[in-house]
Amino acid sequence: MAVKDPWVEYFMVGILQMRCSVVTDRATGDTVIIDGGAEPERIIQWIDEFSGQGPDWTNGPQSFAEMKEMNIPSRKVVALLNTHAHFDHSGHIPDLKDRYQVDWYLHPDDTFLQTLAQKSALRYGFQIPEPAVADVDLIADQLLDVGALTFEIRHTPGHTLGGCSLLLLVEDGPDHLFVGDTLFAGSVGRTDLPDTGGDFSVLAHSIHTQLWPLDPSTLVYPGHGPMTTIGHEKETNPFVGDSSGAGTYTIGKYS
Repeated sequence: MAVKDPWVEYFMVGILQMRCSVVTDRATGDTVIIDGGAEPERIIQWIDEFSGQGPDWTNGPQSFAEMKEMNIPSRKVVALLNTHAHFDHSGHIPDLKDRYQVDWYLHPDDTFLQTLAQKSALRYGFQIPEPAVADVDLIADQLLDVGALTFEIRHTPGHTLGGCSLLLLVEDGPDHLFVGDTLFAGSVGRTDLPDTGGDFSVLAHSIHTQLWPLDPSTLVYPGHGPMTTIGHEKETNPFVGDSSGAGTYTIGKYS
């Protein structure tokens, strides 16, 4: 079921400034964390106490008093979702699972990549916990109900084998699309990373078939960098948009 007026926050976390999104249904307080890859204490403190640094962006209340004024019940984290399993997106899932005791969802084609999270993090000179193991598989074309929130799961491989774009269905406004590193504002995800299964032709096909058919007003939350919309990227993206030559797949530098 589509949610009415979702409360969305995002946190740019970790050395790679990855976007961790927190989505809450204002009517029930049901909350989902998407891509909890770094700074788990910051995310937990804000969700539980409205304390600490807080989000980089929010369209909702910023205190318990404001929640009360808006008649929003206490938040309850009901699930952890991931767009893919690169360590900056999934490295600190164990800390969030310990705190909230909820299921973690990941596409099975990224299971092997997830086992490499610690090794990948060491390349950047820091340590993360023993990699989490997914509790539930994300399934292509699934309508996934987590609490009062419904996501349409769109399998978008190319950056990784199991990459997924998570479409939050919204009743009274544009849908929200959490794409991980599949699509960026003016760019696309890298396809040259080791042990990942990256392939530009596959990535471009995923974007053309799974993302471009969405409503142009759909809000896009990339894994890094600024937000954008499907319509803007379809028209202007130099790698996979119409500006690349009526949809011709192009090859170039990835972000």
